[in-house]
Amino acid sequence: MTETIATPETDELARHASKMAKKKAARDKIMAGKAGEKGLIIVHTGAGKGKSSSGFGMILRCVAHGMPCAVVQFIKGAWDTGERRLLTTHFSDLCQFHAMGEGFTWETQDKTRDIAAARAGWEKAKELIRNPEIRLVLLDEINIALRYDYLDLAEVLEFLRSEKPPLTHVVLTGRNAKEELIEAADLVTEMTLVKHPFRSGIKAQAGVEF
Repeated sequence: MTETIATPETDELARHASKMAKKKAARDKIMAGKAGEKGLIIVHTGAGKGKSSSGFGMILRCVAHGMPCAVVQFIKGAWDTGERRLLTTHFSDLCQFHAMGEGFTWETQDKTRDIAAARAGWEKAKELIRNPEIRLVLLDEINIALRYDYLDLAEVLEFLRSEKPPLTHVVLTGRNAKEELIEAADLVTEMTLVKHPFRSGIKAQAGVEF
């Protein structure tokens, strides 16, 4: 039988293996107690890039799992985005896509029109959320509509509390999410801006921003 000679390297490998084994045991114990499922209220907010991108990533996960899902865009409805092209062209059987916005508020410069567009978007959102067959609904940039009081926050929260089916996930994106929405959510992620090419004179580019 060959005797293993301990070296600093083998000692380090042994310590690492022991440490990872303890971590795995602790992780397995935690996971053993996580058996339930629940439809989540998910908020992506913050000044950094990636809020809508993250939401659309979740939509693509649903599509990959064959789960019906839907998108309601509250602001960027006029944009020809890659996400919209992909979903409407190839996955319309699984994902409904409703571009209800008419552009950013500084572009429309018409508050009455903006409010009407937001209300129409919210009515469509309620219709989709009420359908228990739709497992995830992305409300893209709804936080902007809530920030400007184009929609009544109390109404939105009450609807999510009382009418959202138990297993339906709802994702709400946009910067400046209201504190009450953050409090009501199950999962909140804040995107932090560190650097952005726009500040260096680089315009929005296909494949990165849209």
